[in-house]
Amino acid sequence: MITAGGPSIYKNGKGCGACYQVRCVGNAACSDRPVTVVVTDQCPGGPCLAEAAHFDLSGTAFGALAKPGQADNLRNVGVLKVLYNRVPCNWRGTDIAFKVDAGSNPNYLAFLVEDEAGDGDLSAVELQQSGGGWAQMQQSWGAVWKYNSGSTLQAPISIRLTSSSGRKLVASNVIPAGWQPGHTYRSIVNF
Repeated sequence: MITAGGPSIYKNGKGCGACYQVRCVGNAACSDRPVTVVVTDQCPGGPCLAEAAHFDLSGTAFGALAKPGQADNLRNVGVLKVLYNRVPCNWRGTDIAFKVDAGSNPNYLAFLVEDEAGDGDLSAVELQQSGGGWAQMQQSWGAVWKYNSGSTLQAPISIRLTSSSGRKLVASNVIPAGWQPGHTYRSIVNF
């Protein structure tokens, strides 16, 4: 099932999280072509407990499932049945970015992993401070990962990502000295 009006996960083909192709069925306004959406978080309760899958799509993504000229009609339905399939994310020509959370400070770093290609799931994220070893980060929610060092972080900071398929990727020195909360730092790598 999908519902309209949720967080923006269509994102015009850019984003963070797992990619799915979805196609609505059972409504005259539904198009026959699938739309790729980026799922940024799992639904821990509510309607998700009663359904095998539940996608909460933005109005833009919801409308993209419609036949030409039928977007508003489809959005007004509210809940639709869908067929879906997990697909690899493909952000050709775009490297992974790390958007530092506004609540980060010299002792605490949290960031959103953006534009990750491949399977879209991260099983582990680690950071390496200047002159140090790798330290495990904790998943905060969705594609946001956090690390509380207990002391001042030593930048530049490298990030090592492990995908759910076991592939590893290192973004060397991606968080620079003088990093700022709210800023996005783009790597030169992607899966």
